[in-house]
Amino acid sequence: MRFLGNIIWFIFGGFIASILWVILGLLLSLTIIGIPLGTQCFKFAELVLTPFGKDVRLNVDKHPIANILWVIFVGWEMALAYLGIALFFTISIIGIPFAIQWAKLAKLALFPFGSKIR
Repeated sequence: MRFLGNIIWFIFGGFIASILWVILGLLLSLTIIGIPLGTQCFKFAELVLTPFGKDVRLNVDKHPIANILWVIFVGWEMALAYLGIALFFTISIIGIPFAIQWAKLAKLALFPFGSKIR
């Protein structure tokens, strides 16, 4: 299921979303202040490319100030958007595995600093 899910995800938007995250990460990395944000964008690019079979481990205590600033300015909107997409995918039984992947992205969107993708 992991392989098939990743192929379907990749074809129907995972590749394009990953490229967009990489471009955003590169643009943010042009400035010294944006480098930490750019590295988080690369995390999103990795997860959005092939999310099936990966797990997000949160470690909020590692960078608490960065995570608080992220949640205030960017994180809560992204997490809400990803949860909205996940709820949309739960309408059909076929979409439930994809909804679980969107929920992983929402978890990463809330606290990306210090989190690991395994």
